[in-house]
Amino acid sequence: MTSIGAPPLATHALSKRFGSVAALSVLDLQLNRGEVFGLIGPNGAGKTTTMRLLLDIIRPSSGTVTVLGVDPRSGGAALRRRVGYLPGELRLEGRITARTALEQFARISGPVVSGTIDRLAERLGLDLRRRVGQLSKGNKQKLGIIQAFMHQPELLVLDEPTSGLDPLVQQEFLSLVTEASTAGQTVLLSSHVLSEVERAADRVAVLHQGRLVRLGTIGELRLDRHRRVRAVLNAPHEEVRDRFNGPATATLKVSTSDGDTVVEGQVDDVDTLVKALAGFELRDLVVLEPALEDTILALYRHNGPPRAEPVKETSAATTSDESSGKELGS
Repeated sequence: MTSIGAPPLATHALSKRFGSVAALSVLDLQLNRGEVFGLIGPNGAGKTTTMRLLLDIIRPSSGTVTVLGVDPRSGGAALRRRVGYLPGELRLEGRITARTALEQFARISGPVVSGTIDRLAERLGLDLRRRVGQLSKGNKQKLGIIQAFMHQPELLVLDEPTSGLDPLVQQEFLSLVTEASTAGQTVLLSSHVLSEVERAADRVAVLHQGRLVRLGTIGELRLDRHRRVRAVLNAPHEEVRDRFNGPATATLKVSTSDGDTVVEGQVDDVDTLVKALAGFELRDLVVLEPALEDTILALYRHNGPPRAEPVKETSAATTSDESSGKELGS
């Protein structure tokens, strides 16, 4: 079990260089037990590098990392059995069936409760009778998800887990993440699908060019107070226009549509908007928070364009009748 008082995952000044290029620079993170933690960033931001450092697939240039209270460089197979890992680039080939492949992974990862593989396969819609080499990209991804979850690990490290999945399966995957968190498992999740992270994560770290540029809850990541608003009023256009000509509402546009007066645009202060609307007959009102995507894009613009990935790192797991893929299952 996790050392008493130790976080499931912690890094201090964690850095990784490939030659002259810093793939990750001075990363400080600490995850809480049962937390779903999201890693966001463009290609080359350092997400996959971070995950591989945590799993001792690659070694840091400097800094420290502990996983479940243990240094991954010395934790060995005993530590890896307490972790569920899904690589971002999953390669599965072979003549064995999906069921046989998962049974082989189970012998590596540790005990799997009877019936778990079938239950997960049913939820994700994976036919366990199909040969691994004949599976589509989406079905191989389902197999990868099952092998990561099936032994109920204390920590799940999931790199772009919904790649290739259809929307219904994505929904089921998010349910699995929620259930894991409720059961006290910690989840580290990287994704390009911001809406997915927004729904699943308790906290999010934004990486850019190997550096941590933002850390907090989804609410804290909304960098501005702008709200998009649209109000439909049963009121004379001129009267509404005169009401909204002050500096506090200068960003709002007043127009006419189907006999109604429409006010739309952005406001910083919803209270000012409500007071300006007072006295008018309101037919409809929509107030939207800033999208997480807008916030992230603003961060990228502020920090400059993303760099090209200096080294192409891939995760591969090859299954055959004799082998089940050391990296994925170890």
